[in-house]
Amino acid sequence: MSSKRKSGNQTKDQILDAAWDLVSERGADASISQIANSVGVSRQAIYLHFGNRGGLLIALVRRADERFEIRQRLNECLQIADPIQRLDTAVSSWLDFVPKILPVANDLIRLKSTDADARTAWENRMDELKVWLKDLTTSLQKDGALASNWDVEDASEFMWTLIGVQVWVLLVGECGWSQEKTKHTLKSTVVSLLINPADSPHRD
Repeated sequence: MSSKRKSGNQTKDQILDAAWDLVSERGADASISQIANSVGVSRQAIYLHFGNRGGLLIALVRRADERFEIRQRLNECLQIADPIQRLDTAVSSWLDFVPKILPVANDLIRLKSTDADARTAWENRMDELKVWLKDLTTSLQKDGALASNWDVEDASEFMWTLIGVQVWVLLVGECGWSQEKTKHTLKSTVVSLLINPADSPHRD
């Protein structure tokens, strides 16, 4: 990689990291000007790197994946031989990630009905998660571990709903559950409902 390209990538990452901090503090409706000021670059530099505000928000959520290594961790889960451990570890990894992205994710959810850029960024991220959950569920079916009353499509969509940010917000924010209780309950619920009962041991 040339020094010029490396410098450009560093600037791009600096913009995204500063934007993440700003959006976490002020919300996803922060303007391009505010983000540019926070990182000390021009508005034109942001447009050069990301095209528009929508491109910036999409890059922002993808940068979070890199910073917190969620994509790497989830892909590693798919390599676990035991299907029950695979599902258990995958759900744990995702739920460990949720509190880290919550400030930004929560605001994208709030804005997506009125802000096209926020909606596009959120849907882009959720589409990627749905694809990964479908891959996970397909692997369970291939191993004969998926309960017979589920097909891959329904199981992956159900899991996506149950472990989503909105459910986390309701349980932790509205019901006052601890993060640990929420994680344990959601994880054990997914495993108990999706895994073939003949294959499912008691899990803490």
